[in-house]
Amino acid sequence: MEEIIILARESMDKTIQSVKFNLNTIRTGRASTQLLDNIEVDYYGCPTPLIQIASVSIPEPRQLLIKPYSKEDVKSVVAAINASNLGLTPINDGTSIRLNIPPLTEERRRELAKQAKRYGEDGKVAIRNIRREYMDELKNDKELPEDMRKRLEQEVQKVTDEFCKKIDDICVEKEKEIMTI
Repeated sequence: MEEIIILARESMDKTIQSVKFNLNTIRTGRASTQLLDNIEVDYYGCPTPLIQIASVSIPEPRQLLIKPYSKEDVKSVVAAINASNLGLTPINDGTSIRLNIPPLTEERRRELAKQAKRYGEDGKVAIRNIRREYMDELKNDKELPEDMRKRLEQEVQKVTDEFCKKIDDICVEKEKEIMTI
């Protein structure tokens, strides 16, 4: 029955990775290629992640340089960036696209910190759902002795608390990063 704890840990670890991915897409005032991870470009009628059709680099601390592998894709990349909710204006020079990252205002920093908190809360809800799923599985197992079931339930709760704490720590770190000027 120890495999239940291992499976719960694996599921919760995937949730942590998802929260980290979501937090990395939040703009912090300096250039990061991860800002573009969620952008999909219309590539011959098929939505394709931007990083698959272009190289992305950081020539300056507040600038991203996107070089599509094919010159014909520049317009669709610009359209995809404009359609995204990044709030950045792409500068098209014909063969590449520049994204200047402006410094964040205090109000925008607070909004982004709230968004980071929401991602953290969503992650904690997902972890609690995983806990509930495994608790139900333990309760429905009629062959399991009562004392072992209670011990496993306590173990699942410990793992849940541990992963909720990890999410809190990750979110606090991201909020500090956002609020740092």
